[in-house]
Amino acid sequence: MDKAFRLKIASAMLLMFLNHLKNLNGSENFKNKKYKPMKKSKTNFDPRFRAGKKRSGLQLMETFFQFNELDVSKERLSNIMNYAVKRNSWINEDPAEIFQFHQSMRSLIRGGYLMMLKERKWTVETQPEKISPWVLGLLSEKEYRNPLLVFKKAFREYTLKEFDYFMSGIVYFSMGVYENLPERNIVMPYIHTVKMLDAAHLILQRKREKKMADTHSR
Repeated sequence: MDKAFRLKIASAMLLMFLNHLKNLNGSENFKNKKYKPMKKSKTNFDPRFRAGKKRSGLQLMETFFQFNELDVSKERLSNIMNYAVKRNSWINEDPAEIFQFHQSMRSLIRGGYLMMLKERKWTVETQPEKISPWVLGLLSEKEYRNPLLVFKKAFREYTLKEFDYFMSGIVYFSMGVYENLPERNIVMPYIHTVKMLDAAHLILQRKREKKMADTHSR
């Protein structure tokens, strides 16, 4: 992509996020910080994640992973986070793709929120000594057995709107050079978001395994 054209797209994206930031409402801040949640975005480049369409939490998760691989998503989220706290550089990716990732992540997080409200368990019978640390990642053994615990903990600490604001904030700061860096409290929301990716992927994996087991038992 031509550099000048890319900068024009980035500028348009930044203006859009700036408008989001100007429209912040007065609900609760991030704990111990001055974060405020954004109003719900009306802009959506991808009809798969249209906010007006009612879908179950499981459907939102399935749609996310139809178009996003787990490892690639975690790497992209990490890159966005890293560039969000750099003063003199911005992320070298297509702004349209970054924004689409932002929208689909918001949809995935909403999916986890809806799953949490249903109180359904997606457990697995596994002995502690059989769980590899490589498999656990950032998850605890309890969270690995019941991934829904990840969403319960995340939404006890932050609201859905606060996660929206976190995602919009790191994308905004990753796409430009600013004198001011993001608020300090972006580490914990980031950790929760990474764990939500793992938990959502586990839930879908358990669903597939259960479906296969039910099929073979007939």
